[in-house]
Order: sequence, then structure tokens, then C-alpha cells
Amino acid sequence: MTARIMIVDDDPLVRSGLRLLLGGDAELDIVAEAGNGQEALDSHRDDPVDLILMDLRMPVLDGIEATGRFKALPAPPAVIVLTTFDADDFVVRALAMGADGFLLKDTAPDQIVAAIHNVLAGQPALSPSVTAALIKQVVDGGGARSFSATTRIESLTAREHDVAVELARGASNAEIADRLYMSLATVKAHISHIFTKLDASNRVQVAILMHDAGVV
Repeated sequence: MTARIMIVDDDPLVRSGLRLLLGGDAELDIVAEAGNGQEALDSHRDDPVDLILMDLRMPVLDGIEATGRFKALPAPPAVIVLTTFDADDFVVRALAMGADGFLLKDTAPDQIVAAIHNVLAGQPALSPSVTAALIKQVVDGGGARSFSATTRIESLTAREHDVAVELARGASNAEIADRLYMSLATVKAHISHIFTKLDASNRVQVAILMHDAGVV
């Protein structure tokens, strides 16, 4: 099944380059472009897509706020932030808004394509520098956030906790099923419950919570 993709960037040259980059993949269909977050929201409302490649700094509505609005929709698309900025605050704010991935624009083309497929399959996609920024944020976060995360994950059952730990380690649904001796259907059900209880929209947010709580 072909995935419907939208490219959101205020630079037409960047949009053209991404269109050329992704055009060679038969499983990805670039169906829309937008120059800012508001245009993207309007476009998605009229013609929904499966995944959005989102720039951060744009006029009218920036990528971080737009990501939050997309993720508040009843059936939100996946969002990969693709930007030149990897500062800690950008990373954490975008992921807190629900972004499913965070890549730098200098990421190798084949890695961008692979990241899109991973996110469409339900896996997070983070560039190495972004992962380092997240680790630093966890280390420097202090006790208050750790206490908050610990309190939130107490709502999980023992089995949900086990699944959340595997999510935080980056395991796929199939790997979780194999490691915890569950069916794929059971794994998916647990993940759905975890997202609801932790008020998380994706695996990255669950992973951040588990790290904050010191479990992983």
C-alpha cells in the first residue's frame, strides 16, 4: 500500500529536493506540499495524508506548534521533523508535541527514506545527534521530572510496564512479542493501553518517560 506524504517547508528548493529524493520510492507518494504549518493543516483537512515531513522555522505557524495541532487530531498523521537545528530545546519541544521522528537535513538520503518507512511501521526515527540531545536532557533534567515520570508510569500494569520497557529500548512489536512471549495482537493492545494511560501519542514519548523514571 502506498503511503501519502506531505512536505512542509518554507523553502521551495528544499521541497523540490525532497520530492526528487522520495520520488524514486514506489511505496511513497508525495501528494501535497505546504510553505508553513497553517497551510499544511488546511491541506490535510481537505485531503488527509499518512506522514508529514515538517520543517521547524516557518512563517505564520512554525513546525513545533503545527506538530502539536496535527497530533491533537482524532486520526493524526505521522510527523517527522526534518530541520537544520538540533539544539536540545528544539528536540525536546518537538518530541513533546508528539513528533514521531527528528532528523537533520544533512542526513543521508537513504537514511531519510529508511526513517520514513520505520515511522510508517510504528518505529521512532532519531538522528544520532538528536539521540545524544535527548540523553543529555534526561541526565540534566533533575529530580522533579523523574518524580513526575515515576508517578505516571505507576498506572501501568506489570505486563504493560514490561512492554513499555521494551518500547523504550527501541524494540519492534514483533521483537516485543518474541521477548515477552505474547501474540502480536496482545502487544498492540498493551501499547494502545500504555499510550492512553501515559497520555502519549507515540513510542518516543513513552521512551522519554521510561528514561525519566530511571527504568531504562
